Amino acid sequence: MKARWGGFFFALLLVFSLFMTVNAFGAPYYQGKVITIIVGYGPGGGYDRIARLVAKHLPKYIPGKPTVLVQNMPGADSMIAANYVYRIAKPDGLTIGTFNRGLVFAQLLKAEGVKFDLTKFAWIGSAAVESTVLVLRADLPYKTIHDVAKAKEPIVLGSTGPADSSGQLALFLKEFGGFNFKNVVYPSGNDIMLAIERKEVDGRGMTYSSSKIYIERGLVRPFVRGRVAEPGNENLPVDEDLAKDNVGKTLMAMRSTPDKMGRPYVMPPGTPEDKVKIIREAFAKVAKDREAAQDAKKIQMSLEYVPADEVMKNLRYLLNQPANIVQEFSKYVKF
Repeated sequence: MKARWGGFFFALLLVFSLFMTVNAFGAPYYQGKVITIIVGYGPGGGYDRIARLVAKHLPKYIPGKPTVLVQNMPGADSMIAANYVYRIAKPDGLTIGTFNRGLVFAQLLKAEGVKFDLTKFAWIGSAAVESTVLVLRADLPYKTIHDVAKAKEPIVLGSTGPADSSGQLALFLKEFGGFNFKNVVYPSGNDIMLAIERKEVDGRGMTYSSSKIYIERGLVRPFVRGRVAEPGNENLPVDEDLAKDNVGKTLMAMRSTPDKMGRPYVMPPGTPEDKVKIIREAFAKVAKDREAAQDAKKIQMSLEYVPADEVMKNLRYLLNQPANIVQEFSKYVKF
């Protein structure tokens, strides 16, 4: 009898152990958890809109279907957000960061306030390839970039700061193309567009995807682009072709390189590889999701996943530039 009861309790213990194993190891890590996407800019701009689009569609491609929230952390041209994700956020797979792709220049030039190494983030990749265009208010008298080049009165342009790679398009046109531009800094891209609406500024450098809605409304017109093209702006003049010397052409090419990693996404250094892999795969699937593509179209944005290794390739290209080129570049990009 004792043997029989002993066998019964052993079997019961075995079933209980199996049940606990399924609960402990069978439930997906992300089930019931919250992932936060830290956006380095305020609400309304391109980085914010893409992040909210990703946050909407990402959960269905992550085992366990976690909640994904967006937290805006603007400041220092998104450097505050980058520093936070690098130094403070826990590497537990629950924090994602997106910031200005132009921060690679802050690291390249050893800018004050840089407390991160872009090559040490756990890279997810990029949510898009972005081309940069210069847009001006449609009510201004300019019809072509050559008209703009002849302007005698300063053309006032908005930017979000020296790490704003879109704003740098105008900076290099001024320095190497002789354009009469004046720069005014605003907290976010949305603030710049409000200033354009109010006719406080004449235009700005911006991503083509973000500009489409304003072009279609008739608020602005595109005049020139960087070397990275997108469907719809292929026939615009390229900034490098307007440079008056080879130094200008080289520096403009460097300026355009971050556009190939248009909307960078990272996780804190030390995030377990299995968690990073899950998020990378989810990002890749969101970029191919039909519903996500429709939502992107509604907000005049586009999705195109750029793998982490491609992003790293572009980062290393810039961060390994010869000292003399970096020195020349530093004359025009300040932090």
